[in-house]
Amino acid sequence: MSNSGTKPGNGQHLHLIDGSAFIFRAYHALPPLTRKSDGLPVGAVAGFCNMLWKYIEDARGDDAPTHAAVIFDHGSVTFRNNIYDQYKSNRPDLPEDLKPQFPLTREATLAFNVASIEVPDYEADDIIATLSCQMRDAGGRVTIISSDKDLMQLVGDGVAMLDPIKNKLIGRDEVFEKFGVYPDRVVDVQSLAGDAVDNVPGAPGIGIKTAAQLIQEYGDLDNLLASAEQIKQPKRRQTLIDNAEQIRLSRRLVTLDCETPLDFGLDKLEVRTPDPENLISFLNKMEFRTLTKRVADRFDVDAPAPSPVPAPIPGSATTAPARATAEAPAAPDMPPIDRGAYVTISDEATLAAWLAEITDKGAVAIDTETTGLDEMRADLVGVSLCVEAGRAAYIPLGHVLGQADLFGGGARAEGQMALDRALALLKPVLEDPGVLKILHNAKYDWKILARYGIRMTPVDDTMLMSYALNAGRHNHGMDELSETYLHHSAQPIKDLIGSGKAQITFDRVAIDAATAYAAEDADVTWRLWQLFRPQLPAEGVDTVYETLERPMIEVLAGMEMTGVRIDPDHLRAMSGNFSQKMAQLEQEAESLAGTRFNLGSPKQLGEILFGQMNLTGSKTGKSGAMSTSADVLEDLAAEGHDLPARVLDWRQVSKLKSTYTDALPQHVNPETGRVHTSYSIAGAQTGRLASTDPNLQNIPVRSEEGRRIREAFVAGPGMRLVSLDYSQIELRILAHVADIPALRQAFLDGLDIHALTASQMFNVPIEGMDPMIRRSAKAINFGVIYGISGFGLARNLRIPRAEAQAFIDTYFQRFPEIRAYMDRTVADAKRDGFVRTLFGRRIHTPGINQSGPAVGGARRAAINAPIQGAAADIIRRAMIRMPEAIRDIPAKMLLQVHDELVFEVEESAVEPLITAAREVMEGAAEPAVKLSVPLLVDAGVGASWAEAH
Repeated sequence: MSNSGTKPGNGQHLHLIDGSAFIFRAYHALPPLTRKSDGLPVGAVAGFCNMLWKYIEDARGDDAPTHAAVIFDHGSVTFRNNIYDQYKSNRPDLPEDLKPQFPLTREATLAFNVASIEVPDYEADDIIATLSCQMRDAGGRVTIISSDKDLMQLVGDGVAMLDPIKNKLIGRDEVFEKFGVYPDRVVDVQSLAGDAVDNVPGAPGIGIKTAAQLIQEYGDLDNLLASAEQIKQPKRRQTLIDNAEQIRLSRRLVTLDCETPLDFGLDKLEVRTPDPENLISFLNKMEFRTLTKRVADRFDVDAPAPSPVPAPIPGSATTAPARATAEAPAAPDMPPIDRGAYVTISDEATLAAWLAEITDKGAVAIDTETTGLDEMRADLVGVSLCVEAGRAAYIPLGHVLGQADLFGGGARAEGQMALDRALALLKPVLEDPGVLKILHNAKYDWKILARYGIRMTPVDDTMLMSYALNAGRHNHGMDELSETYLHHSAQPIKDLIGSGKAQITFDRVAIDAATAYAAEDADVTWRLWQLFRPQLPAEGVDTVYETLERPMIEVLAGMEMTGVRIDPDHLRAMSGNFSQKMAQLEQEAESLAGTRFNLGSPKQLGEILFGQMNLTGSKTGKSGAMSTSADVLEDLAAEGHDLPARVLDWRQVSKLKSTYTDALPQHVNPETGRVHTSYSIAGAQTGRLASTDPNLQNIPVRSEEGRRIREAFVAGPGMRLVSLDYSQIELRILAHVADIPALRQAFLDGLDIHALTASQMFNVPIEGMDPMIRRSAKAINFGVIYGISGFGLARNLRIPRAEAQAFIDTYFQRFPEIRAYMDRTVADAKRDGFVRTLFGRRIHTPGINQSGPAVGGARRAAINAPIQGAAADIIRRAMIRMPEAIRDIPAKMLLQVHDELVFEVEESAVEPLITAAREVMEGAAEPAVKLSVPLLVDAGVGASWAEAH
């Protein structure tokens, strides 16, 4: 199966496999097994692989998952041990022959091309809960492959469980059979009954049956504890009174955390077909001959002869999503990485000798170590250097001993140069245009060093090289690239700083340990550079890297360091108004429902809409629960039902409040008084930039609330904000690449493109056109770029599906060039495994040649990528040229939001800025590409972003 390119949402189905349950089931169900070549215990791995293979074979058909992941426990200690130090303390130690098999099950999961997920300080159940909530909230379905009773609290709207041993679905009724209550009260029952296996105390003498009776009688745990003195049985009454705090503690232990921090989105869990070569190679190394033959037969390939070489046990399990199946090139001929060979530079003479060698060589790999991830606030702790594979060093600059005092201090560790002196020696070399600086994710280090007065130039970035070569294949983090291309597992940072509440900052790490870790990063960066640099011209993407990726480092760093002013008082006032509006909407909703209920509870809402009100809805899978997703509520609202409309309004206001009006003031940097977002250059495979911490690209565009949030982004004294926005850039690119004469001429003539499309489709004059007809054409114009279906258009326009499909059919009849472009692009993607933008950006299309329901998403992604990618390339080209174009204008570029650039400029220079910036943006495609349609840019000016936008 393959599902590349789909986005989580309505119609998506996520399978979450309880990896720990698979491992223990395999270990206890099968006799001991060792690998013949070296005696390594592999029985649990063999059982795990057979179970995973059976799952993959069974998970095909009409209800196949679109997304899947195996979830593992990272370790035995989690945040719950900080709550209760006896949590799980009575569990026996792992059997000695099972311990070495755990990392191999992670390696096996990746060999099967399934995402392998684990998070420090959290249990697998918490990750499952978080992903389940994310997919459910996105409108999709979830099936948890496990029989673990602790996961039954998740069963409900959009979430079901499947016992893999009994092949039995666990829904609400099955949970009731187990606990005597439905899923939304499972936590209450567990809090009372406790759990002897996990050492959750609960209430002494109260078991599952009694706990269920009490919860059924009193409604929920809080009401039960509040009413404890009214209970007639003296012993039970006293037990609850005496142990109330212990019961509440137990509730904290058994409640799954739906906010587990994850560094990836649901789209990274898309189902992918196993690569037979990778999978068979792993199975052969493990000496699983029967399963190797079974897999080879399934893929109709020859099974290799058993390998006499033992399979290496990985140093650490990866938490990265499943990798792409493209064959990695061989690692360059370099000495093995030896962390013990790195040196610590602690005096000026040694540093001077290294710098002389660097200057003579003309290249150095660099990495910085800091006290945090916020480049605008983190302190520099040390710098690592590498001059050739295996020769690396670390310069400690800010390491301290002991615990931080009230002022964050600590005794300075011995064996370090003075920070200012070391930077004074480094600065000439790091700014020397004759010395190439090689980094991974260079923008971070560039900003750190810029705050210390060093502006590195020139810079190469191995992350961006990988992005230019492999967009769409895999992620581009250093650890993943090291494993994929160098076949080396880098030391995890958590080994040094820990995780959770016990985590320390890097300045508290011992210098010898810091040297091994930091110098390894520089060494790995050097090796990746040696591998990737010659591949760029060989793969025809050197121009993309040099013109679209590399120059963005300094451009974005400058924007991010400038930041944007916000008005916290305005946002706080909005938060207050939002709270009032939410309260009003809650009252209106409860009045419409005829009862009080929690608007944030899908279960309660579903009971009212589909139980009390008997509205028509749709079930979310075999559990029988009714969906209350946004799509369902929108359909009901469109039918004239007021309650779903109120709930939708409440959800929108709640999201805006939590995401923006409450959160943005917390992001104000106390030193600058501004908000500093961070842009991911290598995030989206199409080249679009992504804004994070905070995300400033998803503020609603057309709503009144979105406009008011933009009012909080303000210009400084004597300044104005200027917004310049490309007009319909993707439609213009479509008219060019698909060579559509009618659309091309309309853009040349400056016509209303949507009215023209409506006229072409429905044979109606443009003059006096019905706005609804134009709206239909506009929906198709934009929807066709993303491969919209009749179902999707019907939802957008609130019309019957047959009518929507007729619109699309008419559209393709009037513009046959679009269909020809789509067919041509898909054919190219199937032949080459990638598509290209007008500017040469290569976007890989894994899954395009697979079969099954996922291929539709891969096809739509391939069609859209050249268009969206070209638009992203154009605005990148404009941003790269912008600093030089406005060098003499008192203005700075602040934000990039899709097709829009926002500037802050002195009032007297508004018009010169607009003239200069518009000229750059409208001419950004040239000279590389001469578009057959003009690019037009709309400009706006104001004291706030809302006025300018």
